[in-house]
Amino acid sequence: MAKKSTPVCSFCGRPADMTEGMIPSATNSGTYICTDCVDAMEQMIKELRNEQSSSGDSSETKLDDIPKPKEIRAFLDQYVIGQDDAKKYLSVAVYNHYKRLAQDADDIDIEKSNIILVGPTGTGKTLLAKTIARLLNVPFTIVDATVLTQAGYVGEDIESLLTRLLQVADYDVAKAEKGIVFIDEIDKIARKGDNPSITRDVSGEGVQQGLLKLLEGSVVNVPPQGGRKHPEQRMIPVNTKNILFICGGAFDGIEQKIAHRLNTHVVGYSTDQGRQRIKRENYLKYVMPQDLKSFGLIPEIIGRLPILTNLEPLDREALRRVLTEPKNAIVRQYQKLFAMDGVELSFDDAALELIVDKAIEYKLGARGLRSIVETIMIDSMFEIPSSDDQSFTVTREYALEQLEKANFEAAHSDAK
Repeated sequence: MAKKSTPVCSFCGRPADMTEGMIPSATNSGTYICTDCVDAMEQMIKELRNEQSSSGDSSETKLDDIPKPKEIRAFLDQYVIGQDDAKKYLSVAVYNHYKRLAQDADDIDIEKSNIILVGPTGTGKTLLAKTIARLLNVPFTIVDATVLTQAGYVGEDIESLLTRLLQVADYDVAKAEKGIVFIDEIDKIARKGDNPSITRDVSGEGVQQGLLKLLEGSVVNVPPQGGRKHPEQRMIPVNTKNILFICGGAFDGIEQKIAHRLNTHVVGYSTDQGRQRIKRENYLKYVMPQDLKSFGLIPEIIGRLPILTNLEPLDREALRRVLTEPKNAIVRQYQKLFAMDGVELSFDDAALELIVDKAIEYKLGARGLRSIVETIMIDSMFEIPSSDDQSFTVTREYALEQLEKANFEAAHSDAK
C-alpha cells in the first residue's frame, strides 16, 4: 500500500507538521500555502499600503487646496480678538509653509521662516496657536519650553518636542516631517546671566544650544516613547528641514531693554521728537532682535527665528469684545452650560462692563475674565439645575454681590 504524502507549502517548502495549518488552492489540487506565509504576506501588504499612503501625502499638497493668507486670517478673526499684526505674520508664515511642501524640485530651494511671538501674558499667543491648529491638515503640536533641560539632567530632553509631533502624526514619520511645532514660554530658557559660572545653565543657554539643530533643519534621532523611561527603545530618525517652528513668550521685563535702546541720545543739543512720542505701554511694538539678545537669547537662536512680531496688550474695548464676540466667547460657553439644563442665560450690559472693569483694575488680562465670571456664576450654577427656572439674567447688582461674597476684592487687592 502506497504511503500518503505530506502536504508541503508551495511558497516556502515548509511541511505540514512544521506549521499551524495548510490552506489548499481552490484551482490546483496539491498546491498549498502555510499559515506562516499568510501572516508574512499580511505584514508585507500593510507596509506596502503605508508606503503608498505616505507617498500620496506629499503629492496631495496642491496650491489650489492651500488656504490663502486672507482666508487663514479670517478664520483666526472668528476666535481671536485684535492682534492684527500677529495674525498677518502667522497667516503668511503658514501659507508659505504649505507652499514649501508643494514646491517642485528645481534649483531654487525655499527655506522655512520660523516665527517668534512676543507679548504680555493673556494677550492670545497660545490661543492663536490652538486656533490655527484647527484649520491645518498637517500635524500640529504645542509644547512647553519650561520643562526642557540638557541631555542627562532632570527634565525633558530637547528631542521630546519631536516625540509629541510623532504622536500627533500616529508615528508616521513622513507626515510628521511636514508638521508645525509651537514652542510656548520660549523666554523661560533665556540665559540666566552674562557672568561666567562654575555651574552649567542646563535649563537656559544649554537648551537654546540644543534647539539650534532642530530649528535649522537636521536629522534628529527621536525616542518614540521618551528617552528616560525606555532607554532600550529603537530611535526614529526625523528630518526637521520641513518642520515649521513657532515660538511664543511673554519676555517679562523686556520693555526696559527696549526703552533703554530707544531713549539713548547722541551727544549734542538736538532731540528726536519721534522718540518723545513713544508711550511706555507701547514699547513692545518696537521690539527688535537686539532686544531679545539683551534679554538672554543667544544670537544663534535669534538668527534661526527670522520673523519677529509682537502682540499688543488688550485694551478695554478688546476685553469687552473677548467676552461676547468670538465663537468660543466666555459668555457663550456659560450660556451653553445653562442651555444643557434648559435654562436661558443672559448678561446685562452693566454686568459685562463691571467684569471688564475688574479685569483692568486688577491687571488680570483676558485670562482673568473667566475667573471673574466663574466667581460670579458659581452660586447660580449650583442652585439653578435643581430649580424650575427657565431663564436667568446676570445684573450688575448680582455680580457685585457675588464678588463681595467671594471676597474677590480682598483676594486681588495686592494686584492694584
